[in-house]
Amino acid sequence: MNKPRAKIDFVYIDSGGGHRATAIALDEMIRREKRPWDVRMRSVQDMLDPIDLVRKVSGVPQQEVYNILLRRGWTLGTAQMIRLMHLVIRLQHRAQVRLMAEFWSRNKPDMVVSLIPNFNRAMFDALAVAAPGVPLVTVLTDLADYPPNFWIEKQPQYFVCGTARSVEQARALGHAEDRILRTSGMILHPRFYECAGVDRDAEREKLGLRAGVPTGVVLFGGEGTRDIVKTVRALNRPGMDLQLIVLCGKHRSALEEVRAMRQHIPIHAEGFTREIPRFMALSDFFIGKPGPGSISEALAMGLPVIVERNIWTLVQERFNAEWVAEQGIGIVIDDLSKSAEAVKQLLAPENYEAFRRKALASRSFAVFETPAMLEAIMEHHFHGASMMARRQVIGVQPEVFV
Repeated sequence: MNKPRAKIDFVYIDSGGGHRATAIALDEMIRREKRPWDVRMRSVQDMLDPIDLVRKVSGVPQQEVYNILLRRGWTLGTAQMIRLMHLVIRLQHRAQVRLMAEFWSRNKPDMVVSLIPNFNRAMFDALAVAAPGVPLVTVLTDLADYPPNFWIEKQPQYFVCGTARSVEQARALGHAEDRILRTSGMILHPRFYECAGVDRDAEREKLGLRAGVPTGVVLFGGEGTRDIVKTVRALNRPGMDLQLIVLCGKHRSALEEVRAMRQHIPIHAEGFTREIPRFMALSDFFIGKPGPGSISEALAMGLPVIVERNIWTLVQERFNAEWVAEQGIGIVIDDLSKSAEAVKQLLAPENYEAFRRKALASRSFAVFETPAMLEAIMEHHFHGASMMARRQVIGVQPEVFV
């Protein structure tokens, strides 16, 4: 008799692109390894939509507020916004637990993998009611936690951490060593490891760029921001021995402005694209915001980075800029208007090769490491018990919350 396939729920949110991208990357690797698991993508927005006050008042889903703030550059005061958001989340905790427990009572999981912050306490409490004994694993898609109550909660669960800093944070909250799993970095799609052998000169020429000219990729996340235009203006100068691949994401006005510029250097501009690995493979360095995904993608391709850190930087991403400087993988500037000077410093022959060596040494292989970790957790929790038997005993009827 064939063993039943494990049902694993990946919980993501579409605030920013990193959470869903991580879920998709991990799912793809699980498929490639032909593991006997059924991965089910679960949007926390869909699960909690009945209590979304923002949607009820404005018609805009709560998860979209973050994306709007990014696109418009309204990122000043994010520390205060996070505190307010946490207050609302805590006030809605019982309702969140009720909705999640109702959902998991109907859709029994064997494991829940959270790829989101802020809602891990509610997920843990819901599983304790609807599926006792089913492990909760939180995969941090940030290089570090932004305490309190962002990624790491005080509750008996597992954490997949990509840096020494996040491991230390989990330990500081009293989590046992066997509940803290360290990977080599952030989870990236396998495509980022499949670009070897690209004819860079030929591919650059197809984009209207020149062979042999230092090439930077400008990227400010999937949503894009006005900072793209500011960065390109700073670099689009006569006499700059440079060319740019500018990826504007969903920010259409930024794309239009870049394309309308008088070009003093070769520039290829694109909107939202799934070909980021290809464009990075054609580049020599990265410049953009200090998002954990973008930085990790650049490092996977061996690209040194230039990132900005100032009062407008999202508070949960400020450590990322510090990490860049600590690791020696690039340059941190306080204003994108200084991009030209930073690029000249980065590309100086005495600097570039050192930055590149450290970038290559900092590459993450977490997408290859994490599936085995998930398998070990399931074996530890469910050794000797059939999944079919567990599905018959776990779960409590949602009426307990009425």
